[in-house]
Order: sequence, then C-alpha cells, then structure tokens
Amino acid sequence: MDKLGFKPVPAAVAVGLALLIWFVIPVPSGVTPQAWHLLAMFVGVIAAIIGKAMPIGALSMVAVMLVAVTGVTSGKPSDAIKDALSSFASPLIWLIGVSIMISRGILKTGLGARIGYYFISLFGKKTLGIGYSLALSELILAPVTPSNTARGGGIIHPVMKAIASSYDSDPEKGTQGRIGRYLALVNYHSNPITSAMFITATAPNPLVVDIIAKATNSDIHLSWGTWALAMLLPGLAAMLLMPLVLYFVSPPEIKATPNAAQFAKDRLAELGKMNRGEKIMLAIFALLLILWAGIPAWIFGKAFAVDATTTAFIGLSLLLLSGVLTWDDVLKEKSAWDTITWFAALVMMATFLNKLGLISWFSDALKTGIEHTGMGWAGASVLLLLVYMYAHYMFASTTAHITAMLAAFYAAGLALGAPPMAFGLIMAAASSLMMTLTHYATGTAPVIFGSGYTTLGEWWKAGFVMSVVNLLVFTVIGGIWWKILGFW
Repeated sequence: MDKLGFKPVPAAVAVGLALLIWFVIPVPSGVTPQAWHLLAMFVGVIAAIIGKAMPIGALSMVAVMLVAVTGVTSGKPSDAIKDALSSFASPLIWLIGVSIMISRGILKTGLGARIGYYFISLFGKKTLGIGYSLALSELILAPVTPSNTARGGGIIHPVMKAIASSYDSDPEKGTQGRIGRYLALVNYHSNPITSAMFITATAPNPLVVDIIAKATNSDIHLSWGTWALAMLLPGLAAMLLMPLVLYFVSPPEIKATPNAAQFAKDRLAELGKMNRGEKIMLAIFALLLILWAGIPAWIFGKAFAVDATTTAFIGLSLLLLSGVLTWDDVLKEKSAWDTITWFAALVMMATFLNKLGLISWFSDALKTGIEHTGMGWAGASVLLLLVYMYAHYMFASTTAHITAMLAAFYAAGLALGAPPMAFGLIMAAASSLMMTLTHYATGTAPVIFGSGYTTLGEWWKAGFVMSVVNLLVFTVIGGIWWKILGFW
C-alpha cells in the first residue's frame, strides 16, 4: 500500500488548530466571520508548513482549494476560484521564479565556482582571507541568485568543503576544528546578510515589498534600486565584521594557509579559460544588474526604465536564445516552479486577510497593548523588531514567518508613530537576518550544518552572537545611512 501524502501528526495538529479557530473561538467584535474563517485556514496552513506536514508546494495547492471551496472571499464560486488563483499574476512572484531559473545558468556554466576560487586565489593566504573570499563570492552572486539555499548550499559550500579537505579538516576524522568549522560558519552567515541586501537575493523579499506597499497604501513601494541602495552600507559593514566576529567566536586552529591560494589556482587551471557559456552568463549577469539598478532610466530618462520582472524575463530569454540554458533546464528547475506555487498561495491568503480587515484589527490590538506600557514610538519599534526577529526560533521557514507576522507588526509600528520607510527597512532586513539563529532557520542551514563541521551548541552560539551584531549594524549604521538618504 502507498504511503499517505502527508505526515499524520503535524497534519492533525494543523487541522485541529484550524477547526479550533473556526468553530470554538468566538469571532471577535470588529472582525467579519469570513475574515475569521480565512484566519483559521491560514493558521492551519502555517502550522502545517512549520510541522512539515506536506511539501510547501503541495500545501499551497490545498490552500488554494480551501479558499475556493469555502467561498470566504466571495459567495460566488467562479469569483472564489479567481480570488484563490489571483496571486499567480503577481509580477513580484514571477520576478523571483524567473530569477531562480536564471541562477541555474551560474551553476550549469560553473561561473559560481570560478568566482569562489578566483577570490581565494587572491586572498587565501590566511584563514581569515579565505573567510572574506567566501563572503565576497556570496555577495557577488546574491543579486541574481534568489534561492539563498542554491547560493550558500549549492555554489559556495562545495568550494568551502574543497578548501577544508585540502587541509585535512574533516568531521569524519575529528579534525573539523582545523579550518572547516570556521569556514562553514562563514559560509552560512554570509547567507542572511547578502539575502538582506537585494530584493532578488532570497525568495521571500518580494513578499516583504508587497506587505509594506499594502500597509502604506502604496506610498512606499520599494524598487530594486531603492532596496539595494538602502541596504548597501549596513550590508557591507555587516559583511566586513562577520568573518572577524566568527574568527573570535569559533577560532580556527590553522591561521596561515599559504597553500589555499595555490589550491584555488590549481582548481582554476583545471577549469581552464572561461568557456562560451560562462562569458554569456557573465554578460547577462552585468546586464541584469544595470537594468535592475535603473541605470538606463537614470542616464537617459524615465522612458528607458525597465520593470524588474521584465528585466528577469529579458535575462532568461537571452539565456534560452543563446543556448546557455535549454527549456529542459528550466523545466528541471523545480525550486523555481515550487516557489511560484507556494508564493502565490501564501501571498493570496495574506492579501485577503488584509482586504477582509483582519490585519488592521490585529495590529490595532497590538498597538493598544503596547500603548498601555507607556512606550514612545522608538521603544515600541524596538520591541516589535526584537519580538519579530527572535520569534524565528519557532519557525523553520522565513516565508511562513514573514507571512504570519510581518503585516501586523509593521502596521502596529506605523500606528504607534514609527517612521514608515525606516521601520519598513529594518523589518525587511530582520526578515533575512533572522536566518542566523538556528540550524533549521532557512534551507541553507540544514545543508551546511548537515555536513558536520559544527556541533549544535556551536551553531546556536554563533547564530545568536551574529544576530545581535547584525541587528546593531543595521539599526545604527543603517539608521544613520537612511537618515542621510532622507528615508526618515
């Protein structure tokens, strides 16, 4: 007999929570029954994602079905299914899906590994230099690799492991402390910082953009260029500090690594000269950055502006036309199609929770609770930020966390008087920086933690230290930078 398509225990918990909210907890005053019933389904779906009751894409199909069949958004069945499928037309969702397809080219051509080995050949004479080389490689790949798991786990991690093994630093031999543990931590902690720096550096970022736009009635709609400019200085500061902080938190036994630079040069020699595919990939990479940064519009005027999602389609089309990617490559990029599916379902549910008034009701309740403490907007903003950030200990998915909490917390901050742009930016940064905390915080974590270079205690300790350092950098340096830019 075939197995069930879901895990019974987490599925039962998720269904139980949904039924409890739907049938047992009375609908609060000021909330419509439709909004409350949608909340019940939403909580059930989030609980199922956290408990891994089913793959997130499969859960999303169930969510679409439930919204359509219950008619919580519309009593007319044909309108209910249109509502349930509405987010599949969202340009933000396709921006991420298509960008993941583009990043396939970085893996397929070998350009990502070449970039990693190139920086190690330049800076790899000290262990700290290798750390900075890995961080720099991650940063360069980030704008066009929205799957942070593919970037940190698929491209940088094999390079890191090759360097560690060249020093006989192997968890199976008990020699991970030589150099591997430090490099594995740098490999991982580069990931949350670079994810915070570009809209296209991790899949949930466009969800953050969407939530901030809806909360401010589109007064604040973060473009690719605005986000990148805002996160540039705090992001670079955090990237400069991170390898150094980890060097003290988890010091490697081997400090000088003269052979690493030579090892990287040998690997580059094996790769040979850049092939046609790598050259085309590099040119398209540059074109995407120019268009996403809005440089043609800045030089030639608004008539030359290109939408961010259109830019992604230009990049993918050029890769297909040049033969660097085939349609089969695109079809095999499961994570892209999976992301489009679950993203659309979660954005749809979050959108209708907002439209049906539940988010404003919940944010009002949060605001009232904080007002009773007598805090000003600054204290309230810090409290909301810290609770939002450290709640990630309870989540195994940044997407589930952002969908569940960001809209209400951001709206409560605005209601308490926080500057909309600056508060939006720090909450956007925290939505990636929270990945530092645990070995299940995002998809990259199990890949790197699973390679065995660190113990659970070492991972959590480094994660907490880096979360504090990153938050301070983005709050202080980011706050000053955003003031200079006129964002508050």
